[in-house]
Amino acid sequence: MAELKFENVVKKYGKLEVVHGVNLDVKDKEFLVLVGPSGCGKSTLLRMIAGLEEISSGTISIGGRVVNDDAPKDRGLAMVFQNYALYPHMDVYENMAFGLKQSKTPKDEIRQRVEEVSEILGLRELLRRKPHELSGGQRQRVAMGRAMVRKPSIFLFDEPLSNLDAKLRIQMRAEIKMLHQRVNSTMVYVTHDQVEAMTLADRIVVLKDGYIEQVGTPLELFLEPVNIFVAGFIGTPPMNLVEGRIKSDDHGDFLTFASHLKIPVPPRSDATLEDGQKVVMGIRTEEITIADENSSGRSDWIFPGTVKVVEPLGNENHFHVEMDGVSFVARCEGRRIIKTGQEIDLFFNLEQLHIFDSKTTKVIYQGA
Repeated sequence: MAELKFENVVKKYGKLEVVHGVNLDVKDKEFLVLVGPSGCGKSTLLRMIAGLEEISSGTISIGGRVVNDDAPKDRGLAMVFQNYALYPHMDVYENMAFGLKQSKTPKDEIRQRVEEVSEILGLRELLRRKPHELSGGQRQRVAMGRAMVRKPSIFLFDEPLSNLDAKLRIQMRAEIKMLHQRVNSTMVYVTHDQVEAMTLADRIVVLKDGYIEQVGTPLELFLEPVNIFVAGFIGTPPMNLVEGRIKSDDHGDFLTFASHLKIPVPPRSDATLEDGQKVVMGIRTEEITIADENSSGRSDWIFPGTVKVVEPLGNENHFHVEMDGVSFVARCEGRRIIKTGQEIDLFFNLEQLHIFDSKTTKVIYQGA
């Protein structure tokens, strides 16, 4: 069993605390992704798991055993780094076998493990090449193979794809996901790229300034963000977030803005909104579409606007639209022709509306 557990883990550099009392359980055979902007503490957490950073307080346990004082080599882990860290004078076989040789593994077993892993990773024909003769993707496969031959209880990945070009990153994401399915091991993966996090993870941990903001499946984070930071960080393009106020009258609750725009809030029994309350409205781009006969028969959810910028992506268009001085980003299918300056009616799917309190930044209203 390779469960990983953080209990009140703190990291300090002198008086500066950079990780603040993290509590987290990683399940056996789970693919967990730590994501967040630079400086959020994700790589520091990974290095504390590996034993490359000392824990200031709290405990980290692997398989029920506290490993705070264990040397990195005694933790049963393998780490894949951002920069590959291959020995340039060794060929692929020697790079993959190096750790096993250091641990005095018998030669026949080393050969068997390297051949098995090279077959899985498509490296069998490259075993006698040096790193300078390999592409970036092949080098990253060698780095993963070097970790795999050790048969670790947990794999640690520290932004392994950030040095690759966009096309190769997409290919390697798929390969890492297939690798997890084949080796069936616990994996902890660090990235600043939320697309990587969404496509790879069983669960995602969103970090900011050394604190965990939210933990959940990719879909949970996308549909049910707990605060403004998660709402704006998860999703491409980001969720529309617009400052406004709540206006309540005999007809219900409305979102009002500095302009004349007024958007109704569908009633929910579990939401408490106060008249005059400062809030941030959140709605994803795919929930703002061109109004047509299929717009749910809700004429009060349709608003006129002016197209300011169009971003054609082939399969779809993203376009920036202004409504009474308030800007939103909307989506439509790629074959539809939209022009800058065009007047257009847009349907807001307010069943997927989010409202956040301006002071606390926490969600106070979430659509169905």
